[in-house]
Amino acid sequence: MTGSGPPERGERLHLTVPAALEGERVDRGLALLAGLSRADASRVVAEGRAWVGGTAIAVGSRRLRTGEVLEADLATEAAGTSADGADRWVPAAANGGPQARVVFVDADLVVVDKPAGLVVHPGAGNPQGTLVQQLTALYPDMVAAGPDGDRPGIVHRLDKGTSGLMVVARTAVAREALVRQMAARSTERRYLALVHGQVEADEGVIDAPLGRSQSQRVKMAVVQGGRSARTHYRAYQRRGDPLPATVVACTLDTGRTHQVRVHFAAIGHPVVGDDRYSKPSLAALARRVLPSLGRPWLHAAQLGFVHPVSGELIRFSAPLPPDLAESLAVLGLSPPTLGAS
Repeated sequence: MTGSGPPERGERLHLTVPAALEGERVDRGLALLAGLSRADASRVVAEGRAWVGGTAIAVGSRRLRTGEVLEADLATEAAGTSADGADRWVPAAANGGPQARVVFVDADLVVVDKPAGLVVHPGAGNPQGTLVQQLTALYPDMVAAGPDGDRPGIVHRLDKGTSGLMVVARTAVAREALVRQMAARSTERRYLALVHGQVEADEGVIDAPLGRSQSQRVKMAVVQGGRSARTHYRAYQRRGDPLPATVVACTLDTGRTHQVRVHFAAIGHPVVGDDRYSKPSLAALARRVLPSLGRPWLHAAQLGFVHPVSGELIRFSAPLPPDLAESLAVLGLSPPTLGAS
């Protein structure tokens, strides 16, 4: 490639420079925005595979300006290997675990679409192969975000079996700002769930405090004196045979552990595929009708928050994973089209 002009569309990555990267070097900006190592980004520039405003960039020290369009030919990197043969895009491949998809990244934060089966951070029984380790492999600067070495940048979590959107901070300033938003309940979080039975009301609110179950400490439960928890829901579709179920969208006022799962179980409509909070008879029925599901039918479909540096309200959506879409198809249902939160 000569570097005389951008490659054909489909071979290049198009990125708009955010305000947070004003004045940043092209090579570092490319590394941050595209999830490359600094070495890989520098090589892309040196080989004439980067453009700003359609003009090839010869040196990585050129400074970026807010709103400029940065383009890069990442054909080599997209194949999964860099010049030294190291895997830059699939850091979880060594242990065979699922990999999160980066939806958005800038100098302050990363938004990811977490797959089911991926644990968010190291803990008992899960020392390796977590989301945190995937992200710090891509963005080593994240380790300084706090609050500690096991959970750098983490401001909220999804259960291992839940898929969907999460925001992770890359700096301590961003983490603190996002934590304040979570505490103020100003973030927008919407989940899609398939629950057992036909939910009678088209919409409603489940307002019930949550805490550790007194009989089974590994479970959460509605308990007197627990932490306040509110789940708004809207029922979209209902199904009878072979598995009575309802597709619901949930908006969370709070973000308690297992909140959606426990709240719907408490009103007699546990999440399909959730063996922990379903009656054994319902769990057995779900496994028989949907044998390929293998996890709770729960997906964090939408996420919105105020950017901690720019102050802009930004929103993201994550498509339904194949296993959940397949389950709906088996039941003759389809995912709802969600509007803005």
